[in-house]
Amino acid sequence: MKILIVTVAGMSTRFSKSVGREVIKCIYNEKHFTDSLIARLINQPCQYDKYIIVGGYRYKELVASLKVNFTDIADKIEFIENPFYEDYGSGYSLYYGIKHALELNFDQLVFAEGDLFVDTEAYQKVWQSQYNVITCNNEPITADKAVAYYYSLDNKVHYIYDTGHNSLSIDEPFLSIYNSGQIWKFTSYKAVRETYDSMEESLWQGTNLVFIEKYFNSISPKDTEIIKFSTWINCNTVEDYRKIKE
Repeated sequence: MKILIVTVAGMSTRFSKSVGREVIKCIYNEKHFTDSLIARLINQPCQYDKYIIVGGYRYKELVASLKVNFTDIADKIEFIENPFYEDYGSGYSLYYGIKHALELNFDQLVFAEGDLFVDTEAYQKVWQSQYNVITCNNEPITADKAVAYYYSLDNKVHYIYDTGHNSLSIDEPFLSIYNSGQIWKFTSYKAVRETYDSMEESLWQGTNLVFIEKYFNSISPKDTEIIKFSTWINCNTVEDYRKIKE
């Protein structure tokens, strides 16, 4: 079974401020729903057996909109509510998504953050890959936007991200560094289960990077490939969103 988890629980404060009113970022559009971020992601030419969508902010409104606009795959979508979206970080939305995916006994699980626009060619490579996948992009690594990761001398992956968007720091020698594409693929149900079971609740309350780092460091590097997006936009503001048309 192939499963896609999309987390869209956040309040999107920066995005709403740039629009001038409160909006649900993933369904925001200026002409038609098909132009929304979540529609562009779900409507990629990659078919999953299940779509797990984790919402929080204005959850009922989100679900109502998606049910109306995704009627063709309505039987494949599972909606999960994260009631703690204001209290905890992105890790708690992933917690709910992983918890539900483990009940479905997948063999391929893709996790995508819901505020991204990526090129179809690379996204298809993620979907088709038989390996675990870590993605990257061509954007400069800057503290105000980037989720970066590097490989230490022992070939372990380490994620670096500042929730305050002020600075990034690496305190050890490293082999390579990347700007994360913020889409990942997990092909080992066993490793996902063991990583999930090993994490105390407090670890889920931070960013989703805690689980991701633990998972990829629990498997052999030879079972993982890095796929690069040639087009990648992280829509923090409406100006970012409008770059898609360019």
